[in-house]
Amino acid sequence: MKTGKISTLILAFALCFVVILLLRVSLIPELEVKGKSLRVLPTLSQTTRLPDFDAYSDVADKKSAFFEFLRPIVQDINQATLKKRRFVSEILLKLDSGKALSNKELQRLSSLGVEYGLLDAEQIPENSAAQSRQLAHGLLKRIDIVPESLVLVQAANESGWGSSRFAREGLNLFGQWCYTKGCGMVPSARAQDMNHEVTVFNTVEDAIASYINNLNTHSAYKLFRAIRAEQRAKGIEPAADALVYGLINYSERREAYVDELLQMLRHNKAYLESQDESDNQTLSAVQSDAVGTGVSQYRLSGVQRIS
Repeated sequence: MKTGKISTLILAFALCFVVILLLRVSLIPELEVKGKSLRVLPTLSQTTRLPDFDAYSDVADKKSAFFEFLRPIVQDINQATLKKRRFVSEILLKLDSGKALSNKELQRLSSLGVEYGLLDAEQIPENSAAQSRQLAHGLLKRIDIVPESLVLVQAANESGWGSSRFAREGLNLFGQWCYTKGCGMVPSARAQDMNHEVTVFNTVEDAIASYINNLNTHSAYKLFRAIRAEQRAKGIEPAADALVYGLINYSERREAYVDELLQMLRHNKAYLESQDESDNQTLSAVQSDAVGTGVSQYRLSGVQRIS
């Protein structure tokens, strides 16, 4: 009799387990097929939507909410970038001491060369000190942070404080374009002879990482990287109010766009201050190639500050 009751209880538990399992499986969203790609579910660490910043009636509260939402993501990406930079600096120190690189170190250096647009994917450099040193110096100009305050201000400017259609629907906070049909959203005001779309991102992290990579690799922002390398060579932490002049090509408005960002940096200083930003370590143990004096001259004559 007892054996029969135990069997009944075991059967009941088994049925409950199966029911719970089926219920959990039924709650898993199906993959959405779109063209030839599958949009998989993001991990819990990824941010797949923006808060409703328009819900804030007070301007100060809205600004604080916008900056504080993006700040930790920017800090994480900058810290990951500094780790890569530290690796490259250590490689240069090793080469300068006359030591040969291991195959693992050479492979990682080459991977960074591909990631930052200095090498083609199929290009494998020889294990020579001269080539590795040249690649490392080039990487130090590209692998570096974008100051937190500059990222936050430009995101606010380009996305209308997170309220634009492209920000809300495509998580595109920086007005980034793509040129493959179907890669993003078509702007309603796009001219007939244009074929660009506004990139759609899966996560906020992807959007910010793409923007930073754009500044670190695209030829249009060579001046931006030159100013930053000059600051590093002088032992100065990259500063937003100097680097903003390197964004002259970011907008067709050029000088007016730079002036607008400078205004925003000044007017939002109270919201932008962050202890974490000042804690970024200067990793300039190995100096980058010297940058010409044209940067300083450009800052004085090319763009006028707003008084």
